[in-house]
Amino acid sequence: MSAPEISHIGKIVAIDPDFITVEIVAESACSSCHAASLCGTADATHKAITVPATMGSWEIGREVHVFLKRSMGFKAVWLAYAIPLAVLLAVLLGLNAAGLSELASGLIAIAAVGIYYLVLLLFRNRLRNEYSFYIKEK
Repeated sequence: MSAPEISHIGKIVAIDPDFITVEIVAESACSSCHAASLCGTADATHKAITVPATMGSWEIGREVHVFLKRSMGFKAVWLAYAIPLAVLLAVLLGLNAAGLSELASGLIAIAAVGIYYLVLLLFRNRLRNEYSFYIKEK
């Protein structure tokens, strides 16, 4: 059975009265491979997450656990990957079946995905309120 939350270990890098910024290291699946140094495809990126400030004695440099509900993680995957893929395929196949050239169908399908991401960008504040991270001491 899977855990109800997704967690990462991070380090506090900034503290404001309302928010705490935590930096986590997101590693690719192959970064833990023993041959990662030879391959060159292994990467790790640092991501900054803003968390609402909670009661506690937080200090810069302290390691903490950053949590997000697993259901919110799945929703993010749907919004970022699954729905855009469905839009791309639906528009591409629909326009191709309607007799439009492959080049035009492909360009319009890519534009449709761009419009989808633009709509997500316009609703980013609403989405930001739905995705609430929280931290606990390590």
